[in-house]
Amino acid sequence: MRRVVLTLTVLGMLGAQVPAPRPTTDTFAGLRFLEGEWKGESAGLTGPSSGAAIFRFDLEGRVCTRRSYADTAATNGRPASHHEDLMTVFSEGGQLKALYVDNEDHVIHYLVTSGPTGVTFTSEAAPGPRFRLSYVSKSASVVTVRFEIAPPQTPEAFKIYLEADTRKVK
Repeated sequence: MRRVVLTLTVLGMLGAQVPAPRPTTDTFAGLRFLEGEWKGESAGLTGPSSGAAIFRFDLEGRVCTRRSYADTAATNGRPASHHEDLMTVFSEGGQLKALYVDNEDHVIHYLVTSGPTGVTFTSEAAPGPRFRLSYVSKSASVVTVRFEIAPPQTPEAFKIYLEADTRKVK
C-alpha cells in the first residue's frame, strides 16, 4: 500500500497524467496503405528526379511519420538538388492534421482527409500559396503521388507541380 501511495505521489509531483484510453476506431485507417518504404521517379517541372519515402506509425500508433527525400538532376541551367522532409500526422480535436518541415525552411500545416482510394493533405489557409499533396492507391504496391500548388489570389486553383508513381519496396 505504501508503494502505491508513494508512486501516485511521485507521479502527481511530476505532473504525469494517466494515458487516455485508446480509441476503438482506427484514426489512421485511411493512411495504413502507405505504411512501409516507397520509391519513385518523376519528370517534374524542376527536371528529372528520384526519391523515396518511409511511412511508419509511432508513439503507440498515435502518430504517423513520413521521412522522404528527392534528388533532382541538373538540367536547363539548374544545378542538381537534394530535398529532405519530415511530416508528422496526428489527430487533434477529431481532425487529422499534419505538420511538414523540410531542409529548405518550409513549414506547412495540413488538414488531412482520406477516402476509399487515397489520402489528401491540403494546406490550411495562410498568406501565400496553398499546397495539396495526394496519395492515390493504384494497387497494393503502386501509389500515385501528386503535389499541387494554388496561387494566393486563387487559393482553390491547384495546378500539378509534380506527379509520380511510387512502388512499395518494403
